[in-house]
Amino acid sequence: MKTFLIVGLGNIGPDYVETRHNIGFKVLDRLASRSGTSFSPSRLGDAAELRVKGRKLTLLKPSTYMNLSGKAVRYWMESLNVPSERMLVIVDDVALPFGHLRLKLKGSDGGHNGLKSIQESIGGAGYPRLRVGIGGDFPKGGQVNYVLGKWSSDEQKALPKLCEVSSDAIESFCLAGPSNTMNAFNGSALE
Repeated sequence: MKTFLIVGLGNIGPDYVETRHNIGFKVLDRLASRSGTSFSPSRLGDAAELRVKGRKLTLLKPSTYMNLSGKAVRYWMESLNVPSERMLVIVDDVALPFGHLRLKLKGSDGGHNGLKSIQESIGGAGYPRLRVGIGGDFPKGGQVNYVLGKWSSDEQKALPKLCEVSSDAIESFCLAGPSNTMNAFNGSALE
């Protein structure tokens, strides 16, 4: 049975729960709940496991905080013996409009500290990531406050659909492969 490691990036603790930077955690919470599974504390993060049509998906929410996400990712990749092409990182992206998804198989960290940490820990940028657009409506120098800020009321109304479609994209990545998933899901998740 093929195993996939699905990593949702975010920060632990009550201060970060409803922040834009934690969309990775939020998407994995939705995927786990609709699959009838839940997270348990584990090594370097909270983990859940589910099976989808002959595939085993290990969901991971690192407890290392965003800037050290790579430590948890490397540990889990090694312990599960999952190659980078069967790992998918769910990450917030200020360069994409709110509600847009973009699956990429490799690329730069784009200034994202979580991706930068993963890149340093696993020795390269050649791993798939599902970028979830959180928009970039902030003044110059205001990015940190924006990503660590709470969702607007309009965004909150759209989040359930965004998390649902993102969960569909994750399952598609594992079942139909990256190319089909890009064709089906890259673009707005809210239309």
